[in-house]
Amino acid sequence: MKKNMKTAFICPLTFLAMALMLTGCGNQKSGGPPPVPEVAYVTIEQKQVALTTELPGRTSACLMAEVRPQVSGIIQKRLFTEGAYVRAGQALFQIDPALYQAALENAKASLARSEAQLSTIQLKEKRLKELLADRAVSQQDYDDAAALLRQVQADIQYAKATVQTAGINLKYTTISAPISGRIGKSSVTEGALVTAQQPAALATIQKLDPIYVDVAQSTADITRLRNLLAKGQLDQNGKSQKKVRLILDDGTEYPQAGMLQFRDISVDPTTGSVILRMVFPNQKNILLPGMFVRAVVQEGTNKQAILVPQQGVSRDPKGNPVTLIVDKDGKVQQKPLTLDRAIGDVWLVSSGLAPGDRVIVEGMLKVKPGMPVKAVPFEKGGQNNGKMKTAAPPTRTN
Repeated sequence: MKKNMKTAFICPLTFLAMALMLTGCGNQKSGGPPPVPEVAYVTIEQKQVALTTELPGRTSACLMAEVRPQVSGIIQKRLFTEGAYVRAGQALFQIDPALYQAALENAKASLARSEAQLSTIQLKEKRLKELLADRAVSQQDYDDAAALLRQVQADIQYAKATVQTAGINLKYTTISAPISGRIGKSSVTEGALVTAQQPAALATIQKLDPIYVDVAQSTADITRLRNLLAKGQLDQNGKSQKKVRLILDDGTEYPQAGMLQFRDISVDPTTGSVILRMVFPNQKNILLPGMFVRAVVQEGTNKQAILVPQQGVSRDPKGNPVTLIVDKDGKVQQKPLTLDRAIGDVWLVSSGLAPGDRVIVEGMLKVKPGMPVKAVPFEKGGQNNGKMKTAAPPTRTN
């Protein structure tokens, strides 16, 4: 009885297992092999690309003069408006000139006295010279008269120099602008005592048009550029090689281009960089001294650049850049890359790709190295004229 019940229970399970196996075989025959995935590719070509680099820097005035007094005295007037544009020679401050005017008059009086004595001494020397020829006077008398004449002539020269010095000091009581430019705030007010050659400036004048931009470039970058030039991978003979663009601190681009003036010959030991100086026009005074900016400098032209879309580059588990290509047999191959820099939405490739390689830019997630694929050219905008289709999953037959 128990044996019959066990047989009756096993038979239905056996039939069920056989039915499932037959169903699976039927599905495999009806579904067939999975379809070959489609990918979109771009063909690598060598192109001519202008290489640039962004370097941080600050603006500085092309001319700057600190206004200091050359004589001592009390400030009577301030003759300019703070922040205004002043011209070279324009009066800025007036120092009390009374003492210097008196010194000038005193010097003129001394000169007049010496000149008045000159005519009398000259006549006396002339008469004694004639009498000396007739031996009517002694040689000593003539020598005394001649020496007195030379002394009076020297006094006149000294008095003239004193008059000139007093006139210069009187002129310095009016403090004038040494250069043309924008003048800043005044550090003194009327009634303040100033001294000649004092360390504190009365005001500062800066010429802002044109304006300098000083940026720092590392010696490592300079060495890299020299190596590229030596290998012939970079050309610096372009007409626009010295043109520079400027990015302001808010991210906007300065409307006028500048020119690279020179590269310093000494390296800053604290930063390991050299200074590059650019000159920019600044008629509207948009750029002010001390502003933080970024200069876009032309490094040169790479006439055989290899560019790959950024969407065609991924990273391996170690973080190294790699890309997938379609080989001549229609299979996927992975290639490691050495990237130089990003230029817009493409990478500049230093090594890893050659002209004619077909780089996969769409459908990368569906394939892996060694798989056969159906490759179609990539169209900008991702349209591909309807050629790029997503492979449908295999159907199941119940």
